[in-house]
Amino acid sequence: MRRLVTDTLITAERNIVRLPRQPDLLAAFTIQPIMFALLFVYVFGGAINTPGYDNYKDFLIPGIIVQNIAFGGFVTAMGLAEDLNKGLIDRFRSLPMARSALLAGRTFSDIATNMLSMAILVVTGLIIGFSFDASIGEIVTGVLLMVLFGYAFSWVFAFLGMLVSTPEAANSLGFMLVFPLTFVSSAFVPPETMPEALKWFAEVNPFTVVVDEMRELWVGKSGGSLWQAVAWSLGIIAVFAPLAVWRYRRTAER
Repeated sequence: MRRLVTDTLITAERNIVRLPRQPDLLAAFTIQPIMFALLFVYVFGGAINTPGYDNYKDFLIPGIIVQNIAFGGFVTAMGLAEDLNKGLIDRFRSLPMARSALLAGRTFSDIATNMLSMAILVVTGLIIGFSFDASIGEIVTGVLLMVLFGYAFSWVFAFLGMLVSTPEAANSLGFMLVFPLTFVSSAFVPPETMPEALKWFAEVNPFTVVVDEMRELWVGKSGGSLWQAVAWSLGIIAVFAPLAVWRYRRTAER
């Protein structure tokens, strides 16, 4: 276990240190969140009715943070696909290191990038008019929930990254999964405004559960459930972490 932890931390450090040398990925965590927030607030915000909220910014910021946290898993998918394509996974197998450390290190490094994206969005939100209606404890609970949910989706993307052989394919596959999940949820508009079939999907969507709980924690709006949000996150980890490890071992043995 000690060896696994050490190897995981070393692998995570490798991924984080490489990030500044990847300007395209760095821009995705710094510029893209700001562009999304400004786009929805100033272009679409005036046309979206959000009953119970004084302004659309308070409705939007928790939702767009959840979206960007999920998108953070793209780094894991694309990174694993690139390592697989370049033969680095075979090289890692030849080293005296825990086999699962490569996957665990990838997913743990996502926590750092997700925290960066979250901080940028919170600062952007505060500048454009978002305001907390929460205690320090509730704000911290929201941050921890985002860390857990982002970590869960990192395992989803780790599995996707092991299914394909190129970063481009990993990006396309991940986009096809996350795009409908984030947009057919309560992240940007109330589900009540959607057609009946989409409304049903949005209400059972794990993104809606997490977004609603974030709004309850940070903006003081009822309707969320912390336990459901945590249960969804743990359930995703329980399903996709073993799948990712299984796929990794199967790929490495070929």
